[in-house]
Amino acid sequence: MFFSYKGGKVHYSDKGKGDVIVLLHGYLESSEVWDGFAARLELQFRVISFDLPGCGLSDVYGEIHTMEFMAMAIKKLLDDLNLHKVFLTGHSLGGYVALAFLELFPGQLSGYCLFHSQPFEDSAIALDKRKREIEIVKTGKKNLIYPDNVTKMFANSNLEKFSAAVQRSKDIASLIPGDGIIAVLNGMINRPSRLSFMEEGRVPCLWILGSMDNYIPCELIQTQVKLPSNARVVVLTASGHMGFVEEEELSVKIIAEFVKKFL
Repeated sequence: MFFSYKGGKVHYSDKGKGDVIVLLHGYLESSEVWDGFAARLELQFRVISFDLPGCGLSDVYGEIHTMEFMAMAIKKLLDDLNLHKVFLTGHSLGGYVALAFLELFPGQLSGYCLFHSQPFEDSAIALDKRKREIEIVKTGKKNLIYPDNVTKMFANSNLEKFSAAVQRSKDIASLIPGDGIIAVLNGMINRPSRLSFMEEGRVPCLWILGSMDNYIPCELIQTQVKLPSNARVVVLTASGHMGFVEEEELSVKIIAEFVKKFL
């Protein structure tokens, strides 16, 4: 399905019944990455998943898709569907969008989950990497960036076990248009820290990390955030950056229990 947003269209799915969980995918992903995970959640909840602007079947709107721009796209659909309270779950990039939504529209959230994501702005190293990737994509060689990025999303020790899932993620990444990749990269480059919004605890927060994440230093990052009393941290001990695949059943259980506690 599609909805209209600022002169273009955004693709989404809407399945299941009950309290609403919104799934936001990460960089070099589309809503397809959630398929198995979403199917389990749909047995208990109404699950809405997006192709963020520039990804999957959604339109590209320009050279930069800010986190706020994407958060407002979510707001548009929720208003169209007359949904007043939802639980946002954001993977990686999707977590950055969830935090932007938290800043802009906290009253519409029953809670949110940062799934292998974090509240800080990019480090100098991350900024340099994103800028290099933009230049590579501009030359028409996006195939040089996504295979390695996707492989690193899985724990090194899980690569053989989840070889089919790794390939599927690469296939999804290969279909994302180059201008969409650039727009999202520019948006991440320009995002501010939202640590203060995470720490103030206006709505309940579930923070899921992977002990073997190649992108987020699991132990270190926990020392950099002073979580409020309505937040919970869960470390998936057998996961890298893709816990909803690497530990699917456990991840569904963790999110379902948290949502039911606060909805």
